[in-house]
Amino acid sequence: MAQEEDEPSGAVLDQPQEISFRRALLDRISPLISSTYTLRPFPSKWQVIRHKLEQLRSYLAAAGDSPSDSQLMELLQSVTYTAAEAQALASRCADESYTGGKLLLRSNLDVVSAKLDFHLKRLEEFYAAGILTLARAIVVSRPPAGASREDMRFYVKDLVSRVKIGDSQLRLRALGALNEALLEDEKYARILSMEVANGVASLVTLLESESRDVQEEAARAVDSVARFDSHKAALVTAGAVAPLIRLLEKPGTSMEAKERAARALKKLTENSDNAWSVSAHGGVPTLLSICSEESGTSELVHAACGVLRSLSGVEEIKRYMVEKGAVVVFVKLAGAREEAAQVQGIELLLRVACDDEQSTAVREGVLRALVRVLDTGSPKAKEMALRAIENLCAASPSVAMLDHLVVSGFLDRALLLLRGGEVCVQEAVLKAVSRLGGMSEVVKKAMGDSGFIPELVRLLEVRSLQVREMAAETLAGMISVHKNRKRFVKEEENLNRLLRLLNPEEKSATKKFLVAALVILTDSTSVRRRIAASGYINHLEKLAETDVTDAKKVIKKLSSANRFRSLLTGIWNS
Repeated sequence: MAQEEDEPSGAVLDQPQEISFRRALLDRISPLISSTYTLRPFPSKWQVIRHKLEQLRSYLAAAGDSPSDSQLMELLQSVTYTAAEAQALASRCADESYTGGKLLLRSNLDVVSAKLDFHLKRLEEFYAAGILTLARAIVVSRPPAGASREDMRFYVKDLVSRVKIGDSQLRLRALGALNEALLEDEKYARILSMEVANGVASLVTLLESESRDVQEEAARAVDSVARFDSHKAALVTAGAVAPLIRLLEKPGTSMEAKERAARALKKLTENSDNAWSVSAHGGVPTLLSICSEESGTSELVHAACGVLRSLSGVEEIKRYMVEKGAVVVFVKLAGAREEAAQVQGIELLLRVACDDEQSTAVREGVLRALVRVLDTGSPKAKEMALRAIENLCAASPSVAMLDHLVVSGFLDRALLLLRGGEVCVQEAVLKAVSRLGGMSEVVKKAMGDSGFIPELVRLLEVRSLQVREMAAETLAGMISVHKNRKRFVKEEENLNRLLRLLNPEEKSATKKFLVAALVILTDSTSVRRRIAASGYINHLEKLAETDVTDAKKVIKKLSSANRFRSLLTGIWNS
């Protein structure tokens, strides 16, 4: 009997009493929420209170007919008192009655907001303990296209409530429904991140769920929200970076969850401010490990490379990446079988090597790796490698670096690609060797020794206009070296072909480079005689008449020969 008189705090009460009390409380909260929309004083504080009231209403409305509990009744009574306080404050704000002053009213609003936080936490505990259960085990239907903003907001709030307080299966269904909504309309992402209290934070928490399925769906949702620039800040504020990295680190994480996590980090780090957060949470070693392992999917490696590319934009992090063995990892990627991995490896190698403070050994190691790609890479990878070699040498145009390029076997490989590579690769080769030759006489001489001149002359007549122009420019640069001039004129057909291509009727930049080459070649008396006897002198005359400066220079040199002086006097008197 004494035990019945001293009823413990968790005793079960009559179910109808709790249900009727809860319904009365809902009837009180709903009009209170509506009244807060029109309040003018302290709008931001009322917005926060309104969100909490809506969440409270959602929790109470979702509860099923569970056996009542004395602790629950105490909580409901406490919520009723807090709702009454909020209603009184709302009335004062509506009348703009500041009895006791604005500071006191502001303080009272903060107190009510804190009480609502406590009530929400207690309700979540009751759901977790099974004292409260959800009335509906199914997820409500998504509003149709064109639905009102209020309907969409109610739908998202209902899903978030189920994600917070439901069991594993209900959470899974709610997350699935939420993901479908996020893919359908960006408005749902905006509502989730900006209009639902702790909406994004709830997803971030579930990234560390013990259920792999829940982890996957939570990662999918975070990835969807990260697609929108305007909502990335909400993810970072909710602390998404650390659990995303932990998903990548954990051996038990499913591959899909890892892919989603890496994609989300890739999007988040497009803002360089977030790169530091990834590095601070140990992201660099984790991402490098993903790129070096063969067990990861191409999608996962691609996303991880994307994150590392963003991180390398911060100089301090880039140097840390090199310290952690990034160069070895990127060299391995550049030599991978898949084209996407090759291209990303090349791009990342270039990023870490093009640093003023980077060591010569690192640069030379990267250069050797890029040269090897020219043997085994796909056409796109070869094109990327050629551009990377060109940019790397341009970033550090030291004599030692260019000498290392020559002895690396680059020129022999480049020549092979000129002879049998795709047009896009040929263009990349010509652009690279032309620029590299412009940096060093040693490179130009080595190109002549390697046999570039005959191949460049052949390319002057291929179908691709761009290849012809680039071949002409490269040839003009090489001829500035005396030894290369001797090689060029030694083969008689070379000069005749060059003169034949000076047809004034053809409009291209090729002639400009070819005439520039002739200016140098006509320093030789034997070359001037051969030009005069070639039958193509009229091409030069017509170009000179159209004010092509280099053509006039060539004509002037030719006119020094006595037998042509009288013939060409008219041009110079005009």
